[in-house]
Amino acid sequence: MGDRPLVAHIIYALSTGGLENGLVNIINRAQPDRYRHVIICLTTADEFAHRITAEDVEVIQLHKREGYDLRCYAKLRRLLKELRPAIIHSRNMAALESQLCSLALPGVKRVHGEHGREINDLDGSNWKYLLFRKFMRLFIHRYIAVSRDIQSWLVTMVGVRANKVTQIYNGVDHSRFAPETVKPLALLPAQWQRLDGILVAGTVGRLTPVKDQQTLLRAFAQLRESDPGLGDRLRLVIVGDGPLYSPLKQLIEQLALQDVAWLAGDRQDVPGLLQAMDVFVLPSLGEGISNTVLEAMASGLPVVATAVGGNVELVEEGCNGSLVPVGDSLALATALATLFRNDGERIRQGDNARQRVCQYFDWDRTVAAYLQIYDELLGRTADPAREITG
Repeated sequence: MGDRPLVAHIIYALSTGGLENGLVNIINRAQPDRYRHVIICLTTADEFAHRITAEDVEVIQLHKREGYDLRCYAKLRRLLKELRPAIIHSRNMAALESQLCSLALPGVKRVHGEHGREINDLDGSNWKYLLFRKFMRLFIHRYIAVSRDIQSWLVTMVGVRANKVTQIYNGVDHSRFAPETVKPLALLPAQWQRLDGILVAGTVGRLTPVKDQQTLLRAFAQLRESDPGLGDRLRLVIVGDGPLYSPLKQLIEQLALQDVAWLAGDRQDVPGLLQAMDVFVLPSLGEGISNTVLEAMASGLPVVATAVGGNVELVEEGCNGSLVPVGDSLALATALATLFRNDGERIRQGDNARQRVCQYFDWDRTVAAYLQIYDELLGRTADPAREITG
């Protein structure tokens, strides 16, 4: 065990989010005899760090200040010299420049993962960001893209050589996220539990501008207004917390949805809440590969999502859900109405979603692909049975 190479994972913060969820799953599920892991947070870590179950995984917080914090990067440089990692694996733009702190370290291999884009650069065309990414190509040995969309962007826009980019989908826990024959209605608000035949739309994600829960609320209000008979049965669950909690609560009041829309906050019982839903909605302005969409599909839910990023790789129109334009509340309301008015179609698409996830999206496959990249960079001999490509 003593000769296990160390992988230093550098991220902006360790908190609730898809990128962070993926990192924790990879570390927890990786064979313990292959690599050691340390997570370096440029800013902070919260209770989400408790989800790490693998042994001897240190989480280090650097408490970086806003802007360019030279003291933070000096601290990171000293830390890397002390840790002497074999691989430094940064994720997303916020951690990319941290790779510069390793330039004089002998033998270190640099991996960078792109998991999605920033709210101020949704199409990846910001010239300043592109210029910096092009510069960093000189130092990054391998790139990992969570979607084919991001893989193509790295090659065509950033100019990374195709043989340096590997596309690896996130996985999903098929046993933890699974359909349930009897809905766990006890998880829903008490006043909803007394009603017969309610239909629940739901979403899970950070309450931030890029997730655009406002459009979902407006679509839900439009649907209830256009079809009052159906609208009486409809309920909406928004799971997650973040800076838009108060504005979303105000919008719920403005739209008179207080009795039918529930801001559930950050929850530990997401699998059960998904089982209580009938349709999953992701109205994001941009996405890499959404963990919550994969979890909803594994739960047997049809998905209505915006046609952005990796969403188009997960949702096939009419097969396991629908794709709608960004910010189009009317199109979103129409897609939801189609599913809610047809029980058979909704169930069929949910079954298709479950089958698709079980066939193509598995954490064992994902973890094996990440470890294979580490092995290749270090010239280690991997077990052929473990070699699974993205």
